[in-house]
Amino acid sequence: MGFPTGYPEVVLPKLFMHLLSLLGFIRELITVLLCYLGLHDFLQPDIAWPDRISEFQSVSSLLIRDILPVVKFSDVVDPPESCAVCLYEFETEDEIRRLTNCRHIFHRGCLDRWMGYHQRTCPLCRTPFIPYDMQGAFNEILCAASGIDECPPITPL
Repeated sequence: MGFPTGYPEVVLPKLFMHLLSLLGFIRELITVLLCYLGLHDFLQPDIAWPDRISEFQSVSSLLIRDILPVVKFSDVVDPPESCAVCLYEFETEDEIRRLTNCRHIFHRGCLDRWMGYHQRTCPLCRTPFIPYDMQGAFNEILCAASGIDECPPITPL
């Protein structure tokens, strides 16, 4: 008694798999044809994809990057083995960021990409990047950098 080997055929019938393969082939054929005809600009999307997110950084994420220190991994005492964002092990020459509130450590690029998606909390424990006692000063700097004349007051939680 063993496991039946026909599970893929039960979940996705062969006809459906052949149809998907045919559609993929047609898509590739159209792409090659448009590139051959010089119409490859037609294929370029007008939206910003994640790899081009650095062009559209918010002022607050740029200020947070200035506040959070960047150090070499070899300078860290009692470091974790791997980055919680990308799950790669740290190398001795990696540039890392240590969060001031929770003290978690991430690769610089991983945390910068996280901030690029308008995230303002630790990816691991969701503690805010900016401590509450620094929020007033941070908001004043943010308002000045954004060109806002009067900043709204901070309301306590």
